[in-house]
Amino acid sequence: MNTDTLVAHRTNKDEFFRSDHHSPLGHGLHPEFEGLNYFEPNPDLIFRSEIEPGDGAEISVDTSDNATKVYRRVGYVKFEAGGEQQRLTVYDTGHPGYFIPFRDATSGESTYGAGRYLDVEPNQDGTLTVDFNYAYNPSCVYSDGWSCPIPPVENWLSVPIEAGEKMYGSH
Repeated sequence: MNTDTLVAHRTNKDEFFRSDHHSPLGHGLHPEFEGLNYFEPNPDLIFRSEIEPGDGAEISVDTSDNATKVYRRVGYVKFEAGGEQQRLTVYDTGHPGYFIPFRDATSGESTYGAGRYLDVEPNQDGTLTVDFNYAYNPSCVYSDGWSCPIPPVENWLSVPIEAGEKMYGSH
């Protein structure tokens, strides 16, 4: 695990939230913004996995503003967490890389209740590195002006994933 790269990523994200006009924070919140809350880096929540082929089906995913988004089910990644075998569906959104929205046992406790996201790029050998230290909150956590996909039930984990972003404010 390269902790320096993770810390630099978090520092850059905090600076973006604090100063960029494209920040998901409402403009009035920029001056008071002191940074996002994160779990400590956790090397035990980084997994390199083959993508088990999916059915390629298009699925409609509900969003925070009662709309839907359509994604294609690429496949699945398996890993061990909480002493149990876990599985998450990997989606193609039509943009480069893959999208893994998920909920876990921390959702609504120490992390955002609706769930968090991971964006992953395939490795050269076709595997995926799923690093939960990069799990992030959807933009709708910070402002109502965003439409955020809600993780489908097939990506709800019963175990805690104590890595990545924590709850922001009272959300």
